[in-house]
Amino acid sequence: MRIYCLLVFASLVLQACKYIFCIFKFIIHNKLPTSMKRSEFLKTGLIAGASALAGNAVAANSSFSDIASVGKTFNLNYAPHDGMFANHAGKDFLDQIRYMHDQGFRGIEDNGMLARTKEQQDKIGNLLNKLGMTMGVFVIDAGDNWKVSLTSGKKEFNDTFVNVCKKSVELAKRIDAKWATVVPGYFDRNLPMGIQTGNVIDALRRGSEVLEASGLIMVLEPLSDNPDLFLRTSDQTYGICRAVNSPSCKLLFDMYHMQKNEGHIITNMDRCWSEIAYLQIGDNPGRNEPTTGEINYKNIFKHVYSKGYKGVMGMEHGNSIKGKDGELALIKAYRDSDNFLV
Repeated sequence: MRIYCLLVFASLVLQACKYIFCIFKFIIHNKLPTSMKRSEFLKTGLIAGASALAGNAVAANSSFSDIASVGKTFNLNYAPHDGMFANHAGKDFLDQIRYMHDQGFRGIEDNGMLARTKEQQDKIGNLLNKLGMTMGVFVIDAGDNWKVSLTSGKKEFNDTFVNVCKKSVELAKRIDAKWATVVPGYFDRNLPMGIQTGNVIDALRRGSEVLEASGLIMVLEPLSDNPDLFLRTSDQTYGICRAVNSPSCKLLFDMYHMQKNEGHIITNMDRCWSEIAYLQIGDNPGRNEPTTGEINYKNIFKHVYSKGYKGVMGMEHGNSIKGKDGELALIKAYRDSDNFLV
């Protein structure tokens, strides 16, 4: 960025020098008006050249300001996902990660990381390490997240869950991941709520035993996508985390889902804070970037910052505007919402 700024400044100086050179050339090859002395003409020309340089500098001032903010790290660790900046960086996720870093983002998340090839995972992990970026969540998913599974208490689902936890530990080592999302599936309408809750706790305890040795943390995500999902609210998830009683079982507080299901984001976040290990963002309605809906993210970000949160803030949302303009609008929305220390 410094090199770019120097090149821009050098270009402005060169323009001014060319202007002054033209003045001298005119003096040599042309006669001056009888009413103007050569010294006066030269003085006027130099002033005009300096004015031209100053004018160009003023005009470029906003550009310098934009350049200065391009690589500036945010106050919180916001983490985009694959496809969010594809119009600027292309479809290659590695190029998108480089672009994210250039814009000041220092984390990513990738729900589908478990399904990528080992070669892709290694490349992503190596690039994140090189750029000093943090890997956010990927999803622990064996295909049972969106149906009746862990609530049923059936051995087949529990065994599958434990196996995918083992695979997730190996993945986490390759990409230096610390968190992984877990969704325990749908309600089992044939069982009382208390029995379903007990079944989920038992399954999560087994999964936590697998994760604890590696330090990987499953973060349970209450969702609003449909009424069949078992985890609905932050207090329900908090209670399950306390019952599992493992450092590898914590709460993912997605503010979009929580705004829809329960509201009172700051109050409920504070109530569950001891079990929250990961935060995600999305405005409501629309599930797009901050400033596009009803949630006061600037105030929430300030609150989270004041609590000393150092983790990842997953950008679990879409872009409200398509194309490059939408991507720039998204970056601006985060710059504006992150400007809470002023």
